[in-house]
Amino acid sequence: MQLDYPTRQRLIARVAQLQGNGQQLVSDVISLRKQILNVVLEHYSGTRLGLIELQEIVERIFAAMNGLDLLQPLMDDPQITEIMVNGPHQIFIEKHGLIRAIDLRFDSELQLSGMISRFFGQANRLINEKHPIEDLRLPDGCRMHAVLPPVAPAGPVLSIRKFTGIRPKLDALLAAEFLSPEMAAFLEQAVRERQNIFISGGTGSGKTTFLNVLATVIPEDERIITIEDAAELDLSTIRNHVRLEARQPGPDGRDEISMGELIRSALRMRPDRIIVGEVRGKEVFPMLQAMNTGHPGSMSTGHANSAEEMLNRLGLMILLEVTLPWDAIVRLISSAIQIIVHLERTSSGQRRIASIARLLPPQQTAFQFETLFASPAR
Repeated sequence: MQLDYPTRQRLIARVAQLQGNGQQLVSDVISLRKQILNVVLEHYSGTRLGLIELQEIVERIFAAMNGLDLLQPLMDDPQITEIMVNGPHQIFIEKHGLIRAIDLRFDSELQLSGMISRFFGQANRLINEKHPIEDLRLPDGCRMHAVLPPVAPAGPVLSIRKFTGIRPKLDALLAAEFLSPEMAAFLEQAVRERQNIFISGGTGSGKTTFLNVLATVIPEDERIITIEDAAELDLSTIRNHVRLEARQPGPDGRDEISMGELIRSALRMRPDRIIVGEVRGKEVFPMLQAMNTGHPGSMSTGHANSAEEMLNRLGLMILLEVTLPWDAIVRLISSAIQIIVHLERTSSGQRRIASIARLLPPQQTAFQFETLFASPAR
């Protein structure tokens, strides 16, 4: 059922007028649906539209006012793990590990930018021409990143990393050939022996998912503190679990709480282990200090194309926080991390462990590590 943009906006304006609150999120969704239905029936009175077509229009209006407009069905599809909008007329999805374009398009750049501004505004995240880049985490764990013109000259860009809520266990990863039985046995033992483990990998390689899986091996009686930029880890098997989440600056650029601050705070909470979500900057230095000072068995993840590249990136991140000679940085990292696991996503969309390596004492300014397991090239 086609619903042109001007008609849709008239219907939305009429519903908003009756609701008396503009286009803000309506807490009583049942009341909103009833109001939309009444407006649609009134507007299309005397037409030959059937019940199914009218219901489709109601759902479109509801999604525009209380959801993600025409993207909402994609959000509701559990098999879709990522949504990528490259302007109003190009939408891609990731499904079963593969990315493909879909036949779906916004009517105009105005419709897309309006949806982004409204949705972010409901979460008190300001995004406009003066502040065109913004992140948002939804209550269900999904992560959104938007870029508006003029930074995106071809039209608004929106990326949504969906949180499936599925927490696979090692058995499921073995069945999916994510890792071998030997790798699984080694990593289970490494977690129980409280070795510090770092997981590296490219975008969408499954770092957070695998960190969740490794966390299932942690004994239930330990006190765990997780620190994340956006809370995604699910350690429901751990009774003594404290979740900390960084806070982005508000619209005025103030009141930020960084991951580095949370790591320093966590050290005062008597943790047995500290688990840090993906590290990207200055928080690396306090994290490695924590790993070196009485918190064995800690884990974290980072973005890189190889284990060696990850180690060098960690060193560069430390330089963002402190000024140290490179050989001192190499020694710090090598003493803090015992195991580095590198993940990859193959050309067929399969996610798997590419290698597992043990860090060795460095030689002057160079990292040294021993590859324990390596998957065959594909």
